[in-house]
Amino acid sequence: MNTASTAHFDRQYQRHLKHLKLKGLQPKTIEAYSRAIRRIGERFEGRIDDLTEPQLAEYFTELKASHSWSTVKLDLYGLKFYYAHVLRRPWVAPGLIKPPKGQRLPDIVTVEEAQRIFAATRVVSYRVFFFTLYSLGLRLGEGLRLQVGDIDAVRWRVHVRDSKGNQDRFVPLAKATHQLLQRFWQVHRNPVLLFPNRHGGLSGAASATTPLDRGGVQTTLHRVIGSCGLKTRSRPTACATVMQLT
Repeated sequence: MNTASTAHFDRQYQRHLKHLKLKGLQPKTIEAYSRAIRRIGERFEGRIDDLTEPQLAEYFTELKASHSWSTVKLDLYGLKFYYAHVLRRPWVAPGLIKPPKGQRLPDIVTVEEAQRIFAATRVVSYRVFFFTLYSLGLRLGEGLRLQVGDIDAVRWRVHVRDSKGNQDRFVPLAKATHQLLQRFWQVHRNPVLLFPNRHGGLSGAASATTPLDRGGVQTTLHRVIGSCGLKTRSRPTACATVMQLT
């Protein structure tokens, strides 16, 4: 990539980032769409403003050979966003990609299996977190974002913020979950976060400004599931709705 094409690509990439943020997309989507532009920019040495349909067909054929359909779709959507908001041009290759349709049901643990997972989780913060996900039917990110003020014990509901589709929703709050969360809060007493990070130990939990580490939660769940002898019956997914086996 020569100096001129590098400078042009960098300017266009920054415009892409600006539009991604202005459209109010979720951080994960912004990262996926920006990664798509970086990847295709590297493939075509920064010259991505005038790609032809044959070039795109070649690129996505190569991508499909080395990555999942999920990555292919995200790169496609990221590039379409770039064409629409940075180049202000219609998409050059409509109908180029048609991922296979199919949906697998997630592995759902039974009550007995869930009880085994809770009992095998020795760290209190993780045990309470897993129970909360299971009892409220939350995704991993939704649970991590829970705040003290989201728990409405008057109406017996929980305000789940920024869920799928950037939507908020309410879910019923079971009495057992409320009592467990009350006892857990008495331990850390963070005024905002329901599940503060453990970086500073118990003494630092009250002043923590970030929630439990996502990677730490996932790693712990994998280990606990392994120690319980539980196995998935389909493709693993992250700790998601109603405690999918991951």
